Amino acid sequence: MRGIWFSELQTPDLAISVRLNQTLHHEKTPYQELAVVDTEAYGRMLLLDNIIQTTVKDEFFYHEMIAHVPLNTHPNPRTALIIGGGDGGVVREIVKHPSIEKVTLVEIDARVVANAREYLPEIACGLDDARVEIRFEDGIEHVRQRENTYDVIIVDSTDPIGPAVGLFSAEFYRNVYRALKADGVFVAQTESPIFNSRLIRRIQRDLKEIFPIARLYLTTVPTYPGGLWAFSLGSKKYDPLEVDWRQAPQVATRYYTPAIHQAAFSLPPFVQEFLEAPEEEEF
Repeated sequence: MRGIWFSELQTPDLAISVRLNQTLHHEKTPYQELAVVDTEAYGRMLLLDNIIQTTVKDEFFYHEMIAHVPLNTHPNPRTALIIGGGDGGVVREIVKHPSIEKVTLVEIDARVVANAREYLPEIACGLDDARVEIRFEDGIEHVRQRENTYDVIIVDSTDPIGPAVGLFSAEFYRNVYRALKADGVFVAQTESPIFNSRLIRRIQRDLKEIFPIARLYLTTVPTYPGGLWAFSLGSKKYDPLEVDWRQAPQVATRYYTPAIHQAAFSLPPFVQEFLEAPEEEEF
């Protein structure tokens, strides 16, 4: 076997392994263990607590879908909040939209941003846009203190372990609802429909109790567990399936298109089954 391999234990029964060319940076921040490595298969890769966060080769699948779906669902988004997302990928996609006047990035760990700027410039390039404000603070507390502030809120969080657990709670979603303007839209990454079905089912039920419109949509992210990934959307007014594409801005993308936007909400039967199953039923 040639070279050194890194393996992420994605579930107790599943790992993904990549061959490393070199470790570019490694440190323990006040919040987590952080590494940037260069790999044969995916290029440069950001790891937090030995979990793959993003890679140069496949990041656009995720960042385009978490950003452009809510931004095109809202007909005139001017203010956006990102919680997490210190690598800058979501910021890069948001500032492509000409209607955006201000983007607030709330990232708890300043070292994520610093390392993304240094080692992942193609992902972090939007952080230098004049419309972007970066705040190094707790996203849960930031949302709790806001009311009627943002057109779009995007939660680009780590997995629901440790400090990120609160970002997947009904209390947090209620605070998000209050922080949104009267026609605001919210999206969060909500893990793997293959391995996290009970979590997704619970989140969808919470959102349906809080938002007039709650929907689930899917994309593929090759380096994430199972390769299929879920996003949960809550909207006060606008349905993501009723976008007026004649008014939508033309932005440069590598994965996202209007057709993919629509298709992402067409859920396969196995997803519909666990969404509709009784709470006590296992999947």
